Amino acid sequence: MDKLSPVYTLYNECHDCYKCVRECHIKAISIQQGHASVLPEKCIACGNCVKTCPNNAKRVRNDIEKVKNLFRAQQEVYVSLAPSWDGIFEYTPSKMISILKRLGFKHVSETALGAQEVSIECAKLMKQKDKGLFISSACPVVVDYIRLYNPKFLPCITPVASPALTHARMLKDIYGAHIHVVFIGPCIAKKNESDHNPNLIDAALTFEELKYWLQDEFIQTDDIEDNENDRFVPESAYEGALYPIEGGMNETIKQGGMADDVQFLNISSIENLEKALKGFEPDCVNRKIFIEALACNGGCLAGPCASSKKSELLRVSDALSKIKLRENIPNEPKTVVEIDYRKKPVEHPNYSYETICEALKKIGKYSEEDELNCGGCGYNTCRELACALLSGEAEPSMCVSYMRKIAMQKAAAMLRCMPSAIVMVDKDLKIVESNEAFMRMFCSDMYDIFSDRPEGLNGACIDRIVDFADIFKDTLKSEKDIHKEHYAVKNRLYDISAFSIEKNELVGAIITDVTQSELGREKIAQKAHEVINKNIAIVQEIACLLGEHMVETELLLSTIAQDYDTSEQGDKK
Repeated sequence: MDKLSPVYTLYNECHDCYKCVRECHIKAISIQQGHASVLPEKCIACGNCVKTCPNNAKRVRNDIEKVKNLFRAQQEVYVSLAPSWDGIFEYTPSKMISILKRLGFKHVSETALGAQEVSIECAKLMKQKDKGLFISSACPVVVDYIRLYNPKFLPCITPVASPALTHARMLKDIYGAHIHVVFIGPCIAKKNESDHNPNLIDAALTFEELKYWLQDEFIQTDDIEDNENDRFVPESAYEGALYPIEGGMNETIKQGGMADDVQFLNISSIENLEKALKGFEPDCVNRKIFIEALACNGGCLAGPCASSKKSELLRVSDALSKIKLRENIPNEPKTVVEIDYRKKPVEHPNYSYETICEALKKIGKYSEEDELNCGGCGYNTCRELACALLSGEAEPSMCVSYMRKIAMQKAAAMLRCMPSAIVMVDKDLKIVESNEAFMRMFCSDMYDIFSDRPEGLNGACIDRIVDFADIFKDTLKSEKDIHKEHYAVKNRLYDISAFSIEKNELVGAIITDVTQSELGREKIAQKAHEVINKNIAIVQEIACLLGEHMVETELLLSTIAQDYDTSEQGDKK
């Protein structure tokens, strides 16, 4: 867990689903012991993993305490409020300002003011060029994607800071360099932008953090009155409020009277941007092309932290309904923040064909036919997974088909080696699986035929093979285990344990032939009884002999005693 990064993982909540790998277009995820962690050096903070994680294990760094520390230090803190707030919250502008002031902010301003300055500067830059490809710098996710993964197009990014950074500079120019600026919007990547430009933006909060903060402070927004005196400073924005809508930036540039010699395109999502730029050579373009590039399908109103009960259509409609356009747009911007975007390409190791083949063998891929490219692991192809294995960012257990194959091999080995007969039967009393011991026990006369068939006895009716099919019927019906000991069938004895595998669908049984062991026990018991009886007879005979001997001895001793008494009486006389 790396809480210093904008996105991190709660390991205890993350288990073997790989959905974040599948949804991460740049594969900035590492799997260790079944847990997925974000690789900060590769992550562009698009938030796809946060939105798609089924267990809510991907979390966004909370910067509320950072803002509270500014309040504790009694600093003047201004809000740069993203224009997408209109489509997310149900408040009027004055009430939204009142709510933010209740938290401790001194003033609230619209980021859209910075957007207007960016549009004017971009139009100015394009007028100075005869041709070229221009890519907007408004979306920090797009900028980081190009810096890290497509640096060939880095010179095409307009050398103008984003609306948020431009707006922060505007506020500091108007109200003094001592003030602190906190951005609030739907974007996770703004946290990266804040971290990289602490001289302009002190912290970036998401709309989700704002909602949490209000709940944590027990602020009942319904009880806050709509104070008309609370207004945006230094003024309300106009066409800049179009920015969170797809094509909104292009529209603001056109509103400024941009010449018709520019082709305006808007591309949403990193995947679509990559497709659009693939095979394109920026140095060969013979016209002016401006791309409004956004990372989120649907624009900023569909950002990763822009959750709302409203439908996406209603969000866009509400945002559009509150936009006011200026009649005259200046030709020169009041505030410009020039920025030099430096490339920092992510290095992808070039593994040899032989090395990749060795890695593929670890997941049971020995030929091209074995490479299913099913995507179950989260990677598009088996070879991508193999490269991730070599980089230490993936594990063999991520391959579903490989793990299934291993499980089946282990199960088959156990079934094959068990001395007891094992059989599984479906609801139609047809054999689904059986082992060799079962075939030998009940199909000995046709064993050679069935053993040569790949499917063995699969599909055969159990009642045509054994005389106790009723046990399987009862187990299917009752869903309870049934145990039969010394179950007599013709001249054989069986111990049978039947059990439910899948409710009303599949049952299994373990059957042991105990005939020989029981016959052996009977013989032993019979011999034991014979020995016991013989011993009793001998004991009885001995007892009789001892009894006769005792009688004879008693008579002899009595006679001697009588003779002795008679002789003693004669001597006395």
